[in-house]
Amino acid sequence: MTAAEMVTVAQRSIGVDYPTPDARERVVGTLRYTVDHSVEGMAYGRLVRSPYPHALIDSIDTRAAAAMDGVMAVIAGADLVESDLVPHPYFGLARRDQPPLAIGKVRYAGDPVVLVVADTDSRARAAAAMVGVDYTELPYTVDPEEAAAPGAPVIHEEWPENQCGDWALHQGDVDAAMAGATHIFEGEYVSPPANALPFEPFVAVASWGESGLEIWTATQWPSAVQRELAHMFELGIDEVRVRVLPLGGGFGAKGQVKIEPLVAAASRLTGVPVRVEFDRDEVFLTTCKHPARVRIKTGVDADGNFIARDIDLVYNAGAYAGLSPSGVAQGMLRSPGPYRIPNVRLRSRGYYTNTVPSGSFRGAMTNQPAFAYESHTDEIAGELGIDPLALRLQNALRDGDVYAGGQLMHDVHFVDLLEEVAVAIDWAEPSPPAAPGKARGKGLGVILKTAAPGTRTEARVELNSDGTIHVHTSAVDMGQGLQGTLAQMVAHHIGAPYEMVTVSDPDTAVTGFDSMTAGSRTTFASGVAIHSAIETLRRKLAGLAAHQLGVGYEDIRHVAGGAVSGTGPVLSFADILAGAGLDSLSGEGTYQSPRSPALDHPGEVRGEVSVHWHQGAVAVEVEVDRETGRIEIVRCHGAAWAGRVINPTRARQQSEGSIIFGIGPALYEEMLVIDGQVANPNMSDYMIPSIVDIPMELTSTSLESDDEEAEIHGVGEMTIPAVAPAIANAVAAAVGVRVRRLPLTAERVLRAIEGHDRD
Repeated sequence: MTAAEMVTVAQRSIGVDYPTPDARERVVGTLRYTVDHSVEGMAYGRLVRSPYPHALIDSIDTRAAAAMDGVMAVIAGADLVESDLVPHPYFGLARRDQPPLAIGKVRYAGDPVVLVVADTDSRARAAAAMVGVDYTELPYTVDPEEAAAPGAPVIHEEWPENQCGDWALHQGDVDAAMAGATHIFEGEYVSPPANALPFEPFVAVASWGESGLEIWTATQWPSAVQRELAHMFELGIDEVRVRVLPLGGGFGAKGQVKIEPLVAAASRLTGVPVRVEFDRDEVFLTTCKHPARVRIKTGVDADGNFIARDIDLVYNAGAYAGLSPSGVAQGMLRSPGPYRIPNVRLRSRGYYTNTVPSGSFRGAMTNQPAFAYESHTDEIAGELGIDPLALRLQNALRDGDVYAGGQLMHDVHFVDLLEEVAVAIDWAEPSPPAAPGKARGKGLGVILKTAAPGTRTEARVELNSDGTIHVHTSAVDMGQGLQGTLAQMVAHHIGAPYEMVTVSDPDTAVTGFDSMTAGSRTTFASGVAIHSAIETLRRKLAGLAAHQLGVGYEDIRHVAGGAVSGTGPVLSFADILAGAGLDSLSGEGTYQSPRSPALDHPGEVRGEVSVHWHQGAVAVEVEVDRETGRIEIVRCHGAAWAGRVINPTRARQQSEGSIIFGIGPALYEEMLVIDGQVANPNMSDYMIPSIVDIPMELTSTSLESDDEEAEIHGVGEMTIPAVAPAIANAVAAAVGVRVRRLPLTAERVLRAIEGHDRD
């Protein structure tokens, strides 16, 4: 291959619709997931869970279960405390407040209490049903504001006020600005708990050996699992090997640390490999989207400019902290929305309650404030008699503006996104007449999401003598096509055919650290790390090539697929490795975003709070049945700022998949908590969108820069947070009522239509 041909190969690797490498295996069902994994001699675990939201554990009777055929162990929380095999029986990324099995008391209905380990799953399940547990019920609370009140039940003695994150940010003089405002608008908006519902449940297989612990698990965050297990068992980080196969969905639910401490402890206490897979109802009882209440007050001047905003967010953390203490900060930072507001006062708090632990949910900590501020923006427009699009365009942030807290904005495209989605649904044109008894309306929403600072990603790129290239990374493919995207980036940077590049599944024995596969960060962060690794690899190749050609290092010029000196022949990768007597050569690279000192002071956050700005918008047209309240989404267009698109089809699939995902919590999804219990932990009573709920006209756009070196922005979550407010705004435009509580069920909409009340 000539140098010119190699350059052509490199140029066609970015912005091209290469197929996802494992697409066929996913479709025909041959791709192996963690749920398919087994190891020789493994036992099976089944849980006994608490039926009470808050109770002391008085006694546990394991005799009948332990006597059953095939039962190898019946493990309770006290066994973890008493055994020196589990030196630290609590885990958690923000606070180590959660035991694998309840110790002393239970904190929510569903809290794991006993694990039965048997030689078959059916025997473990049967024995678990024979375990008897006596409890003394305690007062409980499922409401975060009740949990914050004096005299509320204490859920964790270490945090007697039930506080689980408390953050504040002030800019300007809000009170003075409000006093001088021509108009003041206030509203309260509520988002309930919801389940991410990945089809592959939580599952893990753990095994102990001479070298330490090996665990196969369905997680989005192998490095966090490795860290927490090393702490629990007082192991060196290299003594914990975490292996991850492709996930059958994650959506944030498989972030943090969930099932792994339980399975690892069971394997160590029994001395055999142990596998635990949760049933569907147990998935509901493991994690959920943070329920939230958002109160927002905005001051507007006579010209329609936003001059002040006062926001109070309260998040329900559930029974254990997870990432809530820092997550409520991210919610606060995103809560003003993509608007230029000189005077801002923000407060965001999380509280423990006796409910399912809250955690990441696609668009984490952004969906709740976005529903609030974009519904609120339409309400302001309506009261002022201003077109909602025009009001947004007037107040939208632009390059050079200063965001809440003082960070200078750059690479900002909210105006472009708004105009894109508005044109796509013919915003300026009236909707066609609706069918009898129905009404049509249009709505839109635009959102801002921060990219959290202080994260790290490592990558290693290995070049083999046969010309193949393998990428070692702990980033997780959970259906988003990550491995194909990274392969295209490698092919582009190093100048090799896409077909010659493969990407590993995470295996912490051979893949480096990665903060998380979440937050729409992975294409950007892994891309930077991979580029750095390739630069290291190129330097090594240049040194070898210079030696073989008998020239100085500075005389070597890189071309796609090899190196050249002057006008001489191209020395291919294979030639360079063969000349050096090497089978392979690798380079390592790291992405490390700067830490944010602004987040060191929760009571007064100020300064740089984001690496860059995630940006998205959605516009919809709906038809509302006045007699039933049912909402039909007639058409929808989403747009995301991508900076530079690696694979156009995959980017489109991400944006449109996000919209479909977002329709669920917008219209249907809510985990109902009745008497402290989740009342609908199943796919019969918990509703998610089906194919008939998807708009017949669903389209999307990925906006790009003209600069080929533009920074890549993740698009995985950019349209989700805008879906619910866009639909709520369209409903208000259609039938004249405002629903401020999600989901926008037919019953809720109908009540609003009939009573014109604001729910």
